[in-house]
Amino acid sequence: MYEHRQHTGPGPLSGFTVGVTAARRADELIALLRRRGAAVVHAPALRIVPLADDSELLAATKELLGRAPDVVVATTAIGFRGWIEAADGWGIGEALLERLRRTELLARGPKVKGAVRAAGLVETWSPESESLAEVLERLLSAGVAGRRIALQLHGEPLPGFVEALREGGADVVVVPVYRWMAPQDLAPLDRLLDAVAGGAVDAVSFTSAPAAASLLSRAAERGVREPVLAALRGPVLSACVGPVTALPLQAHGVDTVHPERFRLGPLVQLLCQELPGRARVLPVAGHRLEVRGHAVLLDAELRPVQPAGMALLRALARRPGWVVSRADLLRALPGAGSDEHAVETAMARLRVALGTPKLIQTVVKRGYRLALDAGGDLKYADVRPG
Repeated sequence: MYEHRQHTGPGPLSGFTVGVTAARRADELIALLRRRGAAVVHAPALRIVPLADDSELLAATKELLGRAPDVVVATTAIGFRGWIEAADGWGIGEALLERLRRTELLARGPKVKGAVRAAGLVETWSPESESLAEVLERLLSAGVAGRRIALQLHGEPLPGFVEALREGGADVVVVPVYRWMAPQDLAPLDRLLDAVAGGAVDAVSFTSAPAAASLLSRAAERGVREPVLAALRGPVLSACVGPVTALPLQAHGVDTVHPERFRLGPLVQLLCQELPGRARVLPVAGHRLEVRGHAVLLDAELRPVQPAGMALLRALARRPGWVVSRADLLRALPGAGSDEHAVETAMARLRVALGTPKLIQTVVKRGYRLALDAGGDLKYADVRPG
């Protein structure tokens, strides 16, 4: 479902549509995007296995109670809290806390350290960098041969971390907090896949590697993986919260972007930089015309345009100042068939939406062109004759 938010003025993401694949903290991400003007297509690519029903987490917890670990690595604050809460629900919370008090407890960063202390525990060590690489380096430099190390995961594996510990001779117990499964309702994800393949979204955001993998897996099940990948390799931006999240996409040749700080706020700020930077900006009939995903900015005023109108405008903007024939414009229209009258109808609606008819000139018996200002092509556009 496409949703828009009213703005007093255009935001940096006004006129753009962003797909959101997150399940956890999706509301927060969507609110940040809408606040900056984006239209949002929300399609959770995963669902979280309820902790109380998670037999794997229960089995791992009982294994640690039965045989004490030498080291426990807590990787996320919400995951550590969820583990303690789940153990409480199973009636073994106190036993788990007592076990953790007697082990070397490493907390990845300040947030995790806060969760550890909130549980009445004290961490042995925590890196200020929040880097798991630094945690791994500390463990390996101290020697892990023969040591039993418990690793609290949060929904996704940590590439290379477990393998490096096991190669060093450690006995690694994985504690899988918040495991993911495919969503029960696949319809929103299917709609997002169709929107990606059809170029109806400008970017897709990913906050976990399993979400990216799940989206591609569902695309393969529906037989649309190749058009989806073609879109993600081309016009549709893949914005990931961090490099680990990007791995399933990069494995299929998809270029991705991610912020330096792996947080939702910086992810949204990155989109605010990347998407406007991709928009085509042209000086037309004395106006500044910026062609965005489902709207245009005309002299910094947002003007929504229907999909057919946007298809025509993009075709004209690819060759600014040059005449584009009705036949070429007809091919650009989605599902228009063979009647060139569809071009005239869509063009009339486009001119009304723009509110400035002189932006697009009719060239009798030839077609249409943008009224590009003299010299503007050198500054704003890569002009090629059609």
